[in-house]
Amino acid sequence: MNEEFTFTIKSIRFDEDYHPSDNTRITTNFANLARGESRRENLRNALKMIDNRFNALAHWDNPQADRYSVDLEIISVEFNVGVEGVNDSFPLIEILKTNIIDKKAEKRIDGIAGNNFSSYVRDYDFSVLLPDHNRKRPSFSVPDNFGGLHGKLFKHFVHSNAYKEKFKKAPVICLSASSSRTYRRTENQHPVLGVEYQQDQHSLTDQYFGKMGLRVRFFMPPDGVAPLAFYFSGDLPNDYNNLELIGTISTMETFQKIYRPEIYNANSTAGKFYQPSLQNRDYSLTQIVYDREERSRLAIEQGKFAHEHFIKPHQATLEQWFASYAL
Repeated sequence: MNEEFTFTIKSIRFDEDYHPSDNTRITTNFANLARGESRRENLRNALKMIDNRFNALAHWDNPQADRYSVDLEIISVEFNVGVEGVNDSFPLIEILKTNIIDKKAEKRIDGIAGNNFSSYVRDYDFSVLLPDHNRKRPSFSVPDNFGGLHGKLFKHFVHSNAYKEKFKKAPVICLSASSSRTYRRTENQHPVLGVEYQQDQHSLTDQYFGKMGLRVRFFMPPDGVAPLAFYFSGDLPNDYNNLELIGTISTMETFQKIYRPEIYNANSTAGKFYQPSLQNRDYSLTQIVYDREERSRLAIEQGKFAHEHFIKPHQATLEQWFASYAL
């Protein structure tokens, strides 16, 4: 490892008073909610949805369904490239950290880090590099070492002292299932994660996260309508306790109901064979305003920002590090 490559971790509470900082990726899901005229109402409603879902899943010893609340931290990770005595930092990653407030026991419980995942370099890979690579090709293909640098940067972060000092367990990232894949329900069922689904083949996102050292399993939680994709490095059902898992499910399922209501707020439940579709018209809207088209457009701008301010100026240093870095 290059000792000059270090990380600085900063956190800010995600609540109804949250305002995105100037260097926050503005396509980040939670930042999008905190903008515009409806920002406070958006945040208040989203947080209430999270708490309600948490209490519905953590129903034991919770007769009034009000025992728990979820306190969220936005974790911003800066990557520090020390070159010739100059400390040049770049806002590499943003994730969420859940914390569970048990009001009956009057205690705060650590949740899981990860959840939502945002990365400037991933924006570059998917929104700039990949389209440029395929612009004049007769059929879709992936560039050599696609996601390789991003994967090693992420693994370097998770194995860093900065991460280990801040978080007790490995991250879990929770995303939407892919609309390009078909999922088959299995007989495996977990009391909190729900029914497991298996996909017909790995997606490009699965391969990308694989380079980050993460593999994927798909579960549809109790009373959910579609499976969620969980990316993790260890043993998902056994490395984390029920409350930790519920914190991730309640947070990320709420976000998906807002961002992909066609799938996660559908009026019908996934069957034995299931293919998610954003063309579905039988769904309900939440009372939360979200601009999905703006988010897609800004991802391109942020990918270009990553290329201009991180990849291009540090290309030689990053290539040397990439070639020598191994876990």
